[in-house]
Amino acid sequence: MSCRLTALAVDAYDPARLARFWAGVLGREALEDEQGGALLPGSDTQLGLRFVPNPAEKVGRNRMHLHLTSASPADQRRTVDRALRLGAHHLDVGQLPDERHVVLADPEGNEYCVIEPGNAYLAGCGLLGELTCDGTRDVGFFWAEALGWPLVWDQDRQTAIQSPRGGTKISWDAWDGPAVAQETRRNRLRFEVVLAAGDLPAEIERLASLGATRLTTASDTVVTLADPDGNEFHLRADALRRVESPPAGPA
Repeated sequence: MSCRLTALAVDAYDPARLARFWAGVLGREALEDEQGGALLPGSDTQLGLRFVPNPAEKVGRNRMHLHLTSASPADQRRTVDRALRLGAHHLDVGQLPDERHVVLADPEGNEYCVIEPGNAYLAGCGLLGELTCDGTRDVGFFWAEALGWPLVWDQDRQTAIQSPRGGTKISWDAWDGPAVAQETRRNRLRFEVVLAAGDLPAEIERLASLGATRLTTASDTVVTLADPDGNEFHLRADALRRVESPPAGPA
C-alpha cells in the first residue's frame, strides 16, 4: 500500500459550524487545520471528516453520503434526536413507509442515513459504518487496488471495500449502461488520500496505471486526480496538520 485514505473532504459555507455539528453527532473533537477548514480526525477504523471553505451553492443530491449505525431502536432514536437538536432535519428521498432507516440532512443539506439496528452488513463497523457512493463497479475495484483494501461485497449491484483493520466500509452502487459521466462541477464530497510510502511522482504514476487521471500539476506536496468515474480526489505527500480546536458554540 502506497497511500492511505485519511478523510472525506466536505465543502462547507461555514466549516467550523458544520464541524461542530458532526463532532456532536459522532462524539469527536473538531480541530482547525492549516488550510482554513476544520477536521474531525478519524482512526485506523473510522473515516475522518474535513470541512473545506466553499461558498458555492449545493445543487442537487450529493453522489456520496454517510450511513451511521445503531445498536438498538433506542440508540437509533437518540442519534436522530441528537442530530435534530444540533441542526439536522428530516429528508424525503423516496424512502418507503416500511423502511426502518432514517434519512436526515445536516445543517448545510448534506444527506445521510441513520441505519436501523440489526443490520448485519454493517455489524462491527462502528458508528460511522459506511460511506456509500454513486458509481460503477470498476471504481470499487480501482479503490481496492489503490488503498490495498479487500473487496468485502460484490453482489446485488453493489461493490464495497473495507480496511483490513475493519471499520467504515466504502461502497458503490452500480449504474446501468456506460460509465458515470464526468462531473461538470467539483463534487462537494471528495476523498483525501495521503502518501504512505515512496515519493509523490511514483504514486501518481501507480494510480494512473490503475485508471486515475491527473487533473492538476503536482506540487511538492499535493496533486488533484480523478478516479475512473471522474470523481476528484486529492493526494497529499504530508498528513494534515492539526492545530487548536475552534471555539465551542451553538450548532
